[in-house]
Amino acid sequence: MKQIIATIALVGVFISCNTSNKNENTTAESSVKETVADSTSNTTNNQLVAIDTDEALIATALMAAPKASRDSCKVIGYNMAGEFVTLKEGNNEFIVLADNPQKPGFSAACYHKDLEPFMARGRELKAEGKTATEIFDIREEEAKSGKLDMGKQGSALHIYFGPDELYDPETSKVKGANYRYVVYLPFATAQSTGLPEKPIGSNHPWIMNPGTHRAHIMISPLSEDRE
Repeated sequence: MKQIIATIALVGVFISCNTSNKNENTTAESSVKETVADSTSNTTNNQLVAIDTDEALIATALMAAPKASRDSCKVIGYNMAGEFVTLKEGNNEFIVLADNPQKPGFSAACYHKDLEPFMARGRELKAEGKTATEIFDIREEEAKSGKLDMGKQGSALHIYFGPDELYDPETSKVKGANYRYVVYLPFATAQSTGLPEKPIGSNHPWIMNPGTHRAHIMISPLSEDRE
């Protein structure tokens, strides 16, 4: 009888030890996984830095341009000293407007050089203190009279924008930034294009400011995390 009781006791101790070891192993494994996850997260975050140099302004601005054309794009905009300058010379059909480091968030734009008179006029009027409504009305009148060159029908504007101000120096991608495209068709309407005047769903083209000098097709692709 004593031998039976002793045997049962030994089995109980063996099971207890195994259970304890399993718990310890599980805890250790969880700890390792958490450490790896934290390390991966920190590595990802450490890759992102502030856009705080003229070189960073140029690199992130060029992300707005088509990839094959970036090396030859002209880049203009405010430098870190607050001066509106040519940040990079170029010789192709694109002009890139860099993000304004004095404004929150990020917004860079790339447009066909035929749109430069229209874009430059807007910057000039804004510098004079004109409101958005005043700028619209002045350019509308000038475009109708032929004084303002609106470029060729179908000239495109590429916009790369987002709420954050950090980027990856290795890829030049800005955290959380997405693309939006505009195709200018001055004085076009819903009737002349067949497009709706309001978006009917995400990723669908529509016409904005129809019938005016600023009539354009809006195209907002889905963000990468929704594709």
